[in-house]
Amino acid sequence: MRNFPEIDAKWQNIWHEGKYFYSEINSNKKKYYVLEMFPYPSGKIHVGHLRNYSIGDVIARFYRANNYNVLYPMGWDAFGLPAENAAIQNKIHPLDWTLSNIQNMREQIKSVGISYDWRKELTTCLPEYYKHEQSFFIKLLKKNLAYQKESVVNWDPVDNTVLANEQVIDGRGWRSGALVEKKNLKQWFLKITNYAEELLDGIKQLDGWPESVKTMQENWIGKSFGANVHFKIKNSDQEIIIYTTCPDTLYGASFIAICYDHNIISQIEKTDEINDFISKCRHMSTSAVDIEKAEKYGVKTNLVVKHPFDPSIELPVYIANFVLREYGTGAIFGCPAHDQRDHEFATKYHLPIKQVVEPKNEKIDVVKEPYTKRAGKIINSEFLDGLEVEEAKLASIKKLEEIKFGKACTNFKLKDWGVSRQRYWGCPIPIIYCNDCGTVPVKEQDLPVELPYDIDFTGSGNPLDKHPTWKNTNCPLCSKPSTRETDTFDTFFESSWYFARFCNNNYKTMVDKNAADYWLPVDQYIGGIEHAILHLLYARFFTKAMNDEGILGTSSLKHKTELYENNIDFAKKDSNIREPFKNLLTQGMVLHATFKDSEGNFIYPSDVVKAGKGLAHKDSGLKVTEGKIEKMSKSKKNIIDLDSIIKRTGADTVRMFVLSDSPPEKELDWSESGIDGCSKFLTKLFVTAEKIKFGKFTVDQDKKLLSFTHITIKMVTNDIRNFHFNKAIARIRELYNMLSEELFKKSTSSTLTFAFNTIIKLFNPFAPHITEEIWSYLGNKKLLVENSWPSYDESLAKSKEVTIAVQVNGKLRGTVTLEAGSSKEEVENLAKKNSEINKYLDGVLIKKLIVIPDKIINFVI
Repeated sequence: MRNFPEIDAKWQNIWHEGKYFYSEINSNKKKYYVLEMFPYPSGKIHVGHLRNYSIGDVIARFYRANNYNVLYPMGWDAFGLPAENAAIQNKIHPLDWTLSNIQNMREQIKSVGISYDWRKELTTCLPEYYKHEQSFFIKLLKKNLAYQKESVVNWDPVDNTVLANEQVIDGRGWRSGALVEKKNLKQWFLKITNYAEELLDGIKQLDGWPESVKTMQENWIGKSFGANVHFKIKNSDQEIIIYTTCPDTLYGASFIAICYDHNIISQIEKTDEINDFISKCRHMSTSAVDIEKAEKYGVKTNLVVKHPFDPSIELPVYIANFVLREYGTGAIFGCPAHDQRDHEFATKYHLPIKQVVEPKNEKIDVVKEPYTKRAGKIINSEFLDGLEVEEAKLASIKKLEEIKFGKACTNFKLKDWGVSRQRYWGCPIPIIYCNDCGTVPVKEQDLPVELPYDIDFTGSGNPLDKHPTWKNTNCPLCSKPSTRETDTFDTFFESSWYFARFCNNNYKTMVDKNAADYWLPVDQYIGGIEHAILHLLYARFFTKAMNDEGILGTSSLKHKTELYENNIDFAKKDSNIREPFKNLLTQGMVLHATFKDSEGNFIYPSDVVKAGKGLAHKDSGLKVTEGKIEKMSKSKKNIIDLDSIIKRTGADTVRMFVLSDSPPEKELDWSESGIDGCSKFLTKLFVTAEKIKFGKFTVDQDKKLLSFTHITIKMVTNDIRNFHFNKAIARIRELYNMLSEELFKKSTSSTLTFAFNTIIKLFNPFAPHITEEIWSYLGNKKLLVENSWPSYDESLAKSKEVTIAVQVNGKLRGTVTLEAGSSKEEVENLAKKNSEINKYLDGVLIKKLIVIPDKIINFVI
């Protein structure tokens, strides 16, 4: 048995000493920039991290072998509340805690052999990084893209900080679990709404992004066309303005609903019932998803409004829990017959439900269930009767504008980005408050504004605000005693531009324009689907704003000319960089079974042992029950100690497993048997290497093996380009099995050596340490990391087609012909497209799918 950990260390040292992963601008080569979303330094990398980095490493090694100039950096998203909480709990400074974690995680990542250029490393909590974002903020302030206003915020009374809507889960803080309060605070905002149209339009050009992510961004930006409608308050000169995308249904209105903090609240007579309701609303979740799921309830006010089309129609005004100030104008008109939440509300409070849209060829009862489709003709609506919905919409807007009770309006759900956070461990906002001069930015030469080290963590309030001296300074304009802003930036600020800093992480200004012009955009970005909206949206916004500020896309003409002359790909691209990430891969989560002892406590998988026919805790002896497979989490203890498993099996075993078990975008079930299987295969490679090294081979060729080797090169190359890593590994193993059969037959063809060398080369991105060791063992002087990717002969790489029998409930219903080795999904899709077969499947539930590769597919219905 080879000592895999020793092999890991040996080759990691050789790669480091040889500087094999260093990257510099080279206009004679095509560039490729691969990047994973950088980690928060929590202390240890976990299997999810490893899967993420292994995906990126395969891509980086593959493109290097294909003669690309590859930039592959690593850094640390190092600000954030966990460090501050750790400081409070463990009486350790956040900086010390963070840097210690970084050192530990860096060593862990290096032990896995990820081919980063560590010279590019950056840490966002260090002043040499965050001073540039302070400078950028001041530029945005001068361009009116940053501003301050008082706003209602989600306030976590335990963490004592503002939370974004997405950080409020079921009305509670995502970290503390405390009941969130609504609070008025002066906050700093960035005008991301100025870029709403471009952010939306730009999604169309993101061909390399998953459709689900693009849809999520489109929905978040939420462009819609409708009208602002004015409802006059009875016996008052005031009005309530409502934005609606359905002015065609105005005649179906039966009530008005406003948010609990609407401006008109001051005009309402406050009863105990109203005061209690408002108090409850202050603690409710602001998540759109939570609001949709929650029961709709409200309280009636003394206000009544008049219908804009017919003043004789009067509508009661309610305060409702499903209306928020952030959406539209903080008020809606309720049309119960044609909106689900309005219907729930009207049913609860016995309000009229009036149908105003009549569908074609469909019977409906709007009292029982609303008709929400935007199709049909308008009824019960005076001048709109008989018009199709879209025609009525335009006619309604025209009428509203004629009578001056409304106006056409394009609206966006996207709101400006509130970047203020009331915490210590973040980038200080470079603002000074002077009694005479007002709000003044710090001078460029005085940056960075650094965090004080001598801080007192009491666990209550903002430590910067309580520091005895730090906030005291002099005004940059008049030199009089003044105070600093004690809020710090939202940590999404740091992750919104780090990809540009990686191009030259030691440059004197925020971004090296020449380097960014060469490297950007990122060719392949990899990260979790949980960042589909905020991080990716903010990064896109920053890229556009940085471009407009001349920070990106303005490299020297001489530099551009050199690149155009030597790099065809670069010459075709628009150097006016407006999008940061060309392609995006969202990897799936890693799952593991959960375990509980007989007392109901979660226990670690490593503490579970077999006991007779069951399971037990290895120390306490308590009976253990295996639960469902879930995402790995510390709370449920279904996590794997990565250090111990790497020490036991070596890095390549774990890398191979996380890449071979399922496609990268799908969830991965952790399996000890899978780990053991990968370890055994790697061991077999060494055994085969000995046979190849000491075997006596003739110049004769095994035509079947030769052809299959070229087919494998072609297929694996395509698989890696398309991120089908599990399929690539399966194909390599299939070639290995064929080679092993020939060795078992004691074949002496020289093709065996060619096939085995090909296996080692193709497998190198997945298992770099062991393949380098075998390559060296076979007597090769040039390292695999220096070798080019194997090429194939097209005439030998023509893959064979196979005819697959298609069964439905075990009975043959037809056949399909396609390329050998096609995936289960490819076979299934082709079978469903066959008209003879589809007639048995159309409209029925497929309970199970049984596939014998290249032979049979059976639909069980």
